[in-house]
Amino acid sequence: MQPQPKQRLQQLIDELPEDQIRAAERYLEFLSASRDPLIQALQSAPEEDEPITDEEREAIEEAERAIADGDVVSDACVRSKLGL
Repeated sequence: MQPQPKQRLQQLIDELPEDQIRAAERYLEFLSASRDPLIQALQSAPEEDEPITDEEREAIEEAERAIADGDVVSDACVRSKLGL
């Protein structure tokens, strides 16, 4: 007799190597979050179809240059400065 789906999931989790536990956790969190109506709306929203303006293109290029030059601030640094 086949185990029930939740029992099978628990069995698979128990069999996972330690270095894959976090990836499995993130995937299950993703599946759980995907039931959120906002997430569903965002996932089903049509793809952006407006052309990129010259101003937007310049901003993208400027950001890419800053990244290439290492002129960036880590998210950890930003959180620290904001007290988060």
